[in-house]
Amino acid sequence: QVQLVESGGGLVQPGESLKLSCAASGFSFSSRAMAWYRQDPGKEREMVARISGSGIFKEYTDSVKGRFDISRDNGKNTMYLQMNNLQPRDTSLYVCARSRGNSLTEFDYWGQGTQVTVSS
Repeated sequence: QVQLVESGGGLVQPGESLKLSCAASGFSFSSRAMAWYRQDPGKEREMVARISGSGIFKEYTDSVKGRFDISRDNGKNTMYLQMNNLQPRDTSLYVCARSRGNSLTEFDYWGQGTQVTVSS
């Protein structure tokens, strides 16, 4: 079955970096777009970045442009999110998602998430 397992979260100070990973299994990874979302209790889930199956197309929400980089290694069935210059507003549960079919905008499977906390 489809599995998405995130790792790499933690507690960091403002200005520091983290690299998140999403290990995928149970489907043809290279054929699906993937995305990172962040989710807070009581708030709507927010897409942080998404990447096409080939890795050529990438898109970011405005608040992370220039600081975050989404990438993927299709040989390892793994997606990454390099997060630089982290700020307290980036604190959240980060969840990876798999696209529905060939869509770049609809996602149908989600991981459990990894917590990122930015605090001095």
